[in-house]
Amino acid sequence: MPPPRTRGAALRQQLAELRGPDVPAKALDARALAALAANPGCKRRAVLDGAGVNKAALAGALGSPSVFGQSQFAFTRGNAFESRVKADGGAELLRLAHEKLDPGAEPPAHARVPELSAIGPEGRAARTALALREAVEAGGWTLLDHPMLALDVAGTPAFLEPDAVVVHPDGSWTVVEIKSFPMLDGSADPAKVGAAARQAAVYALALEEVAAKLRPAPPVRHRILLVCPKDFSNLPTASAVDVRKQRAVTRRQLARLTRIQDIADALPEGTCFSPELPAAELTAAVEAVPATYAPECLSACELAFHCRDRSRAAGAVTSLGRPVRAELGGLSTVEDVLAAARGEAGDPRDPAVAALRRAAHLRAEALGRRQHADAPEHPGSVEAAPCR
Repeated sequence: MPPPRTRGAALRQQLAELRGPDVPAKALDARALAALAANPGCKRRAVLDGAGVNKAALAGALGSPSVFGQSQFAFTRGNAFESRVKADGGAELLRLAHEKLDPGAEPPAHARVPELSAIGPEGRAARTALALREAVEAGGWTLLDHPMLALDVAGTPAFLEPDAVVVHPDGSWTVVEIKSFPMLDGSADPAKVGAAARQAAVYALALEEVAAKLRPAPPVRHRILLVCPKDFSNLPTASAVDVRKQRAVTRRQLARLTRIQDIADALPEGTCFSPELPAAELTAAVEAVPATYAPECLSACELAFHCRDRSRAAGAVTSLGRPVRAELGGLSTVEDVLAAARGEAGDPRDPAVAALRRAAHLRAEALGRRQHADAPEHPGSVEAAPCR
C-alpha cells in the first residue's frame, strides 16, 4: 500500500484530470459543504465538489443554466442588517449572546474586538487562531468579526469565513450566523433555519480543529446564535439553535469525501467535466456519476435543473421528495408505483404495495360516489321542471 502522502498526491492528480486540463479548482465554501450534508447520498455532487468543478459553468454547458444564488437586493439588505448588528463594537450582538446563551455570565460591557486582518487566507486563519488563544487566556467576552477558519476537506484546506465568533468568559466558543430573513413572533421559516444550522455546523467543525490545537482544548458550544430581523422591522433579535445533529451529519459527509477516490475509480477512463467539451461528451461524463435528486436540491445545487429533468425523464420517485421516496420502499419509479396500485405488480405483503392498493381502492370508491351524486335521479325531470 502506498504511503498516505503518495495516495493524496495521486488523488489530487486524478481530481485535476476530472476537472480538465488547465481548469482551476473552485474552492469549497461553507454553503457548498452544508449542501453536501443536506444530500449525503449524492455521489455526483460529492465527486464534482471534491474535484473542484465549477458546477455553474458545467450546468450552463449542459444546457440547464443555474439560477442558484442570492439576489443582489438580498445581498445588499443582508449586508446592511449585518452592519447594524455589529455597530458600536458589536454591542447589540454581544447583548443577544449574553441573553440567549449565557445569562449567568457577567454582562459584556467591555468586550474585546481584535483586529484580524492579514495577508491571504492562510495568514488570516493563523491570525484568527492566535486571537482565539489570546481571548481564552485573557478571559471575559471577545467578539471576532469575520474570522477566517481552515477546515481539512479530503486532505485540502477549505477556508471558511463565519459572520462572527463569540468567546465567552468561561473560554467556550460560539458560532454566530446573521441572516436577513425575519423572525415573526420569535420563530422563522424552518427551511431557512435548517439551512443556516447546516452552514453554522460547518463553521463549528472548523472551530473544533482550531480548539484541538490548544491545551486544554476550549469547548465549541453546540448551540449557535442565529440573529435575524425582528418581525417586519430592521431591529435584531436572536435565537439559540442546536446544531449537534447537523454537525454529526456534516462530519460523516466530510469523512465520506476522503473516500472520494472510490467514486472516481469507478468512472470510465478519460472521464472529464471540463465545460469546454462537446455537450454530448459532457452529458455522458456527468451521467456516469449516479445522482440522488430531490426537490431540495433546487435551493442548494447548481446542477439541480439538469438532474431534475433526468429524474423526471426516468420516472424516478425521488423527484417527488424524500418523504415520498421513503414511504415507497423498493418502488423506485412512478411506473412501478402505478402498477402496484393497480394490482399489476408488487408483493401484496409489502406494506407500501398494500397501502397503495388501499389508496387506489378508496380513490375509485370516492370517484364512483361523486359521479353517482352528480347524475340526476330522473334524467327527464330537469326538462319538465317549470321555469321560475
